[in-house]
Parts: sequence; C-alpha cells; structure tokens
Amino acid sequence: MRTEMLPASDPAAVRLAAEVIRNGGLVAFPTETVYGLGCDALNPEAVARVFEVKQRPSFDPLIVHIGALSSLDRLVHAFNPGEHRLMDAFWPGPLTLVLRKRENVPDLVTAGLPTVAIRMPAHPVAQALIREAGVPIAAPSANPFSYVSPTTAEHVWQALGDRIDLILDGGPCPIGLESTIVSMVGDQPELLRPGALPLSDIEAIIGSLVCRGGSDRRPPVPGRLARHYATRTPLTILPARGARPLRTGERAGLLAMSDPVSRNGYAFVEVLSSSGHLPEVARNLFAALRKLDALGLDRLYAEPCEEQGLGLAIMDRLRRCAATIQSEEPSL
Repeated sequence: MRTEMLPASDPAAVRLAAEVIRNGGLVAFPTETVYGLGCDALNPEAVARVFEVKQRPSFDPLIVHIGALSSLDRLVHAFNPGEHRLMDAFWPGPLTLVLRKRENVPDLVTAGLPTVAIRMPAHPVAQALIREAGVPIAAPSANPFSYVSPTTAEHVWQALGDRIDLILDGGPCPIGLESTIVSMVGDQPELLRPGALPLSDIEAIIGSLVCRGGSDRRPPVPGRLARHYATRTPLTILPARGARPLRTGERAGLLAMSDPVSRNGYAFVEVLSSSGHLPEVARNLFAALRKLDALGLDRLYAEPCEEQGLGLAIMDRLRRCAATIQSEEPSL
C-alpha cells in the first residue's frame, strides 16, 4: 500500500478522506492541536487497526471527535448543566470532556471504561472531514505510541509512512499542544490532562476543578502514562533557565524557552520563542523536540517555564518526556 498525502485545501481530497473513513480506513488529518490518526469510532475493526499501527496498548483509551452537538446523542447519556456550559464556552476548541458512554461505543475505544472522551475540534479541515464522513472519528495523535506528537503532515509521513491510507496536509497545527481533558462524571469536575485550554479559563466557567497529577497504570484518558511525548534521546529538565549541561563530555542539545540564551556547552540550541511567549513556545515545542532528537546527540536539556496558563501543560509534556522509566503497565 502506498499512502497518499493530499492538500487539505482541496475539497476532493477531503471527500476522498471521508470515503476512506467510512470504508474502515485510517486517515491522518490536522486539528488545531496536533495531527490525529482518524477512523470511524463506531467500527471496531477500524479502531483495532489504529491500535495496531500505533503499537498502542489496549488499556489506553482514545478521544472521539465530533462535528456537531447533535452527534452526542449517539455516544453519551444525558449530560448536566456544567457540561453544557463548557460546551457552549469552548466547543469547537481544544477541550476534551469525559462523559458516560452509550453501549454502542466500542469497548476498545474506551479501554473498557464506562466513560468516553469527546471533543469538537475547531480546525476547519477536521470539521469538514467529520461532516463529510458522517460518523464520529476516533483519533489519537498520528505517531507511534509514546513518541513526540506530530504537528505537521511531514511528521506523520516520517513516522507512519505507508502504514496508513491517507494523509491530509493542512500545514502546521496552529496550537501545537494537545487538548485539555476534564472529567465530568465524578462528584466534582476533575482536570485529567493539562493542555491547550488553560485551567483558569475552565474554572471561570464552572468553578474549581480537582487536579489529578502524576500518572496512572490504567489511564482514564490519553497522556497520563509516566513516560509519554518522549524523544529517543534522553532529556533532562534544567533546574533554572540559563543553566549549563549537567554532565561533561556530552554532545548536548538545548531546548530554550527564549532569547537571549547561553550556548556554552551545547552543540545545538532550539529557541522556542524569542520573547518567551507561551503560545509560541507551545506551538513550536514538539517540532523542536523532533528536530533535536534527529541529530544523534547524547542528551537533550530543556529549560523550565513558569507553571501558569499554558506553562502547566508545557511542563507536563517535558516531565513525561524526561521520565526515564515507564510506569509498570498491566499485560495486554
């Protein structure tokens, strides 16, 4: 099989991608966060192929993408006023809500859990694809499991190549960081994964959230394993901005939050934002990690940022990338 990469600006390409989805195939497509690897969420065979292509463990659930609120009736049970307020405020956009699923949602999508993670993407290509396909689309990031998320079509091609049916090239993702995930099924709303939508924006709508840090052996949502979003080159987070490499004799790369930056001791430096502007840092984070990872260095170092707003999600990704030992996982 030879994977086609087609311009997402071509309506015929989107129609073809929708046909591939309806026929049980896999399509990589852009969202405002990262590129997703999409399939018909209600087709168990197609969902199983997503897990196979990504080499993703079956205990790690997927996010289902919808194009309209009317699609929710097929997927979840009745939702409460708080969920309504979040949907009204942030959909379409980079917010994923964990809701109680209906029985027709395949167990493989939800890792056997009674809940399903759902979001309505804002990217026009994602919206057009979902509408044209006429089905909800399950879509994890379009990359091998646990590796750095893709933010361009070229990243998808390099990682998955001819293992999928079609890639829609919509250019770089405008946000470049995964969605924020909030669970609405407990006694109090809970932040399960920090992401592109800041916690403060959510709390302004529904009040305080319980924040679940750390990692899970059986994650209720994607992105909660101890080691994730990870480069193959070991990464260490520096104790402060401007610090030198912690080990001598290494060919090291630096992921710098802003300019100016000391290049002493580093073979290569990637500056995420000349001004340290966090939306720009987030947009460039994964692409910069991939670039440094391809250089054959001994180690990567990353400067920290303040953990407020988008900084909370940026540091979450860096810590999981830097984790040296995967949390113990149950057998598949």
